[in-house]
Amino acid sequence: MTVGHLQSLHDMSEALASGKMAFEVPVKEHLERITAVSDKLNCRVEVEAETALERARTLDKKRAAGQLRGPLHGIPLVHKDMFHDAGRLSEYGRPAIAGHRADRTGTLMKRLNDAGEVTLGRLHMNEFAMGPTGHNAHIGRCRNPWNTDYVTGGSSSGSGAAVAAGLAAGALGSDTGGSVRLPAAMCDDPGLKPTQGLLPQDGMMGLSERLDCPGVLARSSRDVAVLFNTLAGNGEDYAVGIGKGVERLCFGIPESWYFDDLDPQVAAQLDRTRKDLESEGASFRDVASPDHTNFGEMANIVFTPEATALHADRMKAHPEHYGAQVFARLPQGLAISAVQYRQALQLRAAYAHAMMTLTFSECDMLFAPVLRRLVPTDATTDVQAGSDMRAVIAGLSDLTRPVSYLGFPALSVPAGFDDAGLPVALQLIGPPLSEKALLRAGDVAERDVGLLPTGTQETGVSHDR
Repeated sequence: MTVGHLQSLHDMSEALASGKMAFEVPVKEHLERITAVSDKLNCRVEVEAETALERARTLDKKRAAGQLRGPLHGIPLVHKDMFHDAGRLSEYGRPAIAGHRADRTGTLMKRLNDAGEVTLGRLHMNEFAMGPTGHNAHIGRCRNPWNTDYVTGGSSSGSGAAVAAGLAAGALGSDTGGSVRLPAAMCDDPGLKPTQGLLPQDGMMGLSERLDCPGVLARSSRDVAVLFNTLAGNGEDYAVGIGKGVERLCFGIPESWYFDDLDPQVAAQLDRTRKDLESEGASFRDVASPDHTNFGEMANIVFTPEATALHADRMKAHPEHYGAQVFARLPQGLAISAVQYRQALQLRAAYAHAMMTLTFSECDMLFAPVLRRLVPTDATTDVQAGSDMRAVIAGLSDLTRPVSYLGFPALSVPAGFDDAGLPVALQLIGPPLSEKALLRAGDVAERDVGLLPTGTQETGVSHDR
């Protein structure tokens, strides 16, 4: 039986559990896909082919012995190069720490291992998870599967590209200011940033203690839910709403910030998605919210000193371990006073409360874009582009960082394509612990994202959804 590298995790799981397919089959097919396209994308840093095949054979024997571990038993996954699995390499997108092997397995990887997943390898990321584009001065840039002249988004660049290109059924990423949602949006994957603190952070590279948030990317909202069930480890079924539609769900349209100065092509795709949801029984209403103008800066005031403190000793002892952009960015945290930092944290709680009372009392979730602009090209985000590059990069996380600052969950959902054949995405933002509702809505929103525009295959490696 052939699975095809774009078969859903859910369908693959059912075929494996029923015995209709040997566990080596999906592993082999995804490894073949990696061999065929990953060099073109530069999205992986290590492939563990023999280890993965041996684990698949072992899992096959366990199934035969009646020891099926659940829906992830035998599912091929890949992960951002920052999650610790004892004895395996984890290098944080930085060759200067090449050879770093974790001495213990983090909780998330342990839960996946215990559930029977098969890790195929490690993925490209921005150096130390700092950057929204997928550029890495040391290992090269990760390329967009829809058109390799365009960026993938970051810092979970490899996760976005690998899932979209069919190299694995899903991937772990991290989201401190948009690093799951941006590559998900630019590569056409569903990507979930959960409620701050819902998933454990031990055993993953740290950057900002109060903003770091592990997340997950997969081929559909249903697949995200299946993975999230294992990652959360709390007995909840996050797929419970999948297939139930959106009737009686109310989507809020923010009256300010999120739709300001939106590219017409992004607006058109979101409008089409809104009409699709309305035709399925959803309602929409305009909702007020606290002024978001300074939320991104507040997030920066929290993030930069925490990142600077984390790297201070290493930067002093080994400045050569850092690329020029990261080395220039990290010391900015020294300019932020303790008073500013404490005020940003205090305001965070106040703004979150205001969102709950003013905004989410009027709707179940917000309906918003992930990006104001279209997916940018590599050329416009390269250092040689000068001041224009800085403006483009600064704008990429305008609509994701406020959510990280608040600590709320958000789901990036495919919403169609622009005229150049690059993805456009919807961001569903909910109150804390609303992941089930977000995934339920995402399942409906992503069903009609359209076919791949003509000509994209000439410059990319992805396929029609």
